[in-house]
Amino acid sequence: MIKFFRKIRQKMIKENKFSKYLIYAIGEIALVVIGILIALQINNNNDIRKERQKELRYLENIKSDLVVNIDEMNSYIKTRIDQIEAAKRILEYFEGKPLTDLEAFNADGLSLYSWQRFYQNNNTFNELVNSGNLALLTNEGIKKRLLDIELLNKKYKAEEDHFRFDTENNLYKPIYATMDLNPMINNGEYYFSKGKSGSHKPFVDDIFVDFLKNTNIKNGFVLAVLEFTTLNGKMQNMIEESKHLIKAIDDELRKP
Repeated sequence: MIKFFRKIRQKMIKENKFSKYLIYAIGEIALVVIGILIALQINNNNDIRKERQKELRYLENIKSDLVVNIDEMNSYIKTRIDQIEAAKRILEYFEGKPLTDLEAFNADGLSLYSWQRFYQNNNTFNELVNSGNLALLTNEGIKKRLLDIELLNKKYKAEEDHFRFDTENNLYKPIYATMDLNPMINNGEYYFSKGKSGSHKPFVDDIFVDFLKNTNIKNGFVLAVLEFTTLNGKMQNMIEESKHLIKAIDDELRKP
């Protein structure tokens, strides 16, 4: 093809048909430019398609993270509701209710002492940020909700840190100074495992007398009720936002 055009050009030059040659040359240049533009457009479309595929993979991974987080948060909320009820039962004994079941009382206390932090599964979000690929998310609504959930998690962690401080000062320290933990832990392990581990050595009748006279310990359980309720509320907000984000992602994934 190139050889064919070259022969035509050489023939025109020999025949001194300059005007025709000029028109031909312009046409040939135009064809080359058009060809380059088409090639660039094809490459651009390929790049756009590849970026879209990468975006969709990120969205699918974000959704997977959110599903895991929702299940985990629901489990945490359920556990903390049980812990709130346990703290309320313990407070009844601080207010004068006769303590008859020492093992159940001890088990209620241990369920709060062994509280756990929540760690959000945000691996995909961190990958997007650290790789500089957050801009790949073209749906601004999805991006905003994702950032909102990260902000809610930071606020949740701040409240969790506050509870940790209160727990250290109002439960752990005074209990360590007041109680012998060995029988409490062994008996609690036996109680929770239904006899499969720990030891069933009966408590002495007055083991919790000083415990129930300690105002710091009582305040620790009061704060546990307050702050676990607050943490559950913040976690419920994160769950609702996560559900909205999953719906937005599903809508985006269904786009042609």
